Amino acid sequence: QVQLVESGGGLVQAGGSLRLSCAASGRTISGYVMAWFRQAPGKEREFVAAVTWPIVSTYYTDSVKGRFTISNDNAKNTVSLEMNSLKSEDTAIYYCAAGVGSDVQKRYNYPYWGQGTQVTVSS
Repeated sequence: QVQLVESGGGLVQAGGSLRLSCAASGRTISGYVMAWFRQAPGKEREFVAAVTWPIVSTYYTDSVKGRFTISNDNAKNTVSLEMNSLKSEDTAIYYCAAGVGSDVQKRYNYPYWGQGTQVTVSS
């Protein structure tokens, strides 16, 4: 079992930045694909970004490419999401997820989820 706890959400003005962190416990994340998803009110939960290990590859949904950066710190057992140039449409609850499959952009790839952290971008 892997337990995930997100932090770092908050209220920020459009154009600003936030850094989300996800702390894992129970197992080391070095054997997992780690991802961030988000869910806006009234919408489906959607893929944002993922990072694989041991061959480090990163994946992003088109709407965040060039603005968001995902990274993992296996020594600290954490994964982070650096978010820059935030837009009102980035407002959502952001979830950290861990999985071992190859369909990195699919929710079913991830059996482990955190509780989420709210990100609100004011325009």
